[in-house]
Amino acid sequence: MERKLFSPYTIKNVELKNRIVMSPMCMYSSNEHGEVTDWHKVHYASRAIGGTALIMVEATAVTPQGRISERDLGIWNDRHIEGLKQLTSLIHEHGAKAAIQIAHAGRKANISGEVIAPSSIPFNEKSKVPQEMTEAQIEETITAFRDAAQRAKVSGFDIIELHGAHGYLINEFLSPLSNRRNDKYGGTLENHYRFLKEIIAAVKTVWDGPLFVRVSANDYHPEGLSVHDYIQIASWLKQDGTDLIDVSSGAVVPAAIHVYPGYQVPFSDAIKNEADIATGAVGLITSGIQAEEILQNGRADLIFIARELLRNPYWPRQAAQELRTSIPSPVQYERGW
Repeated sequence: MERKLFSPYTIKNVELKNRIVMSPMCMYSSNEHGEVTDWHKVHYASRAIGGTALIMVEATAVTPQGRISERDLGIWNDRHIEGLKQLTSLIHEHGAKAAIQIAHAGRKANISGEVIAPSSIPFNEKSKVPQEMTEAQIEETITAFRDAAQRAKVSGFDIIELHGAHGYLINEFLSPLSNRRNDKYGGTLENHYRFLKEIIAAVKTVWDGPLFVRVSANDYHPEGLSVHDYIQIASWLKQDGTDLIDVSSGAVVPAAIHVYPGYQVPFSDAIKNEADIATGAVGLITSGIQAEEILQNGRADLIFIARELLRNPYWPRQAAQELRTSIPSPVQYERGW
């Protein structure tokens, strides 16, 4: 029987050798200028060597103000391109495709200076009160996403993901818990979506490769968004040229979330099958058997692995063993595999 986890997957002009994706995870390891360091080269290349098909680089800031921390990677300046080129070259050399998640932290930016958001509402009592963005600032930020996409293209990335989850800026515009605007970016769900829609349109003027969007498909709050809202958002994303939705959840406001293996998979399932768009599943997926079940039952198209790949860069091999199949080893490791 074919193991779907190890079957190829083509999205637009990019073929992945299997369905395993390294989920974007902040490393807080850049230098003070947001540039790639040796840490990033070792970290990402080792997962490519280990058999992961798509290596997605962590949330990379489109402006200095949009960093989650002052040690985040950046893509707001052409000086970032050389290090990112080295990174994509290493990933490609070791048999994987390279993706980058471009992001703006909004009110969750933990940096010196003021932070910006759709509305002047802090994340929690310990957070800065953000400045409500003017329409000029919104336009500047959309342009920053477009320019970041152009730099990602020059840097050799195969796929771009827009970070629309986890309470960062795009997510803040989407959720009524963080967006109380009364202009064209607030009020209705369609108006809340407008910021993301305009980012996608701007990005697509410079990028024709696969475009992913990560969403938080549940705010875990009675007045927030649920997966049913995201089915509608997903249909708009599809119309606007998004190729795959990376389905996460939470973190737009503090919330008690009951987590368990695969707790976010039902959100991916609903969006994939009700909005008819490709999805990636993420969230405490730790075994090959679990990943195979998700794929065979049509609940996602790709499997995004996060912490398990931090624990084990060779998780694809472990998953193959669990599924009683094998994958090619790096030539240098044949005696051990």
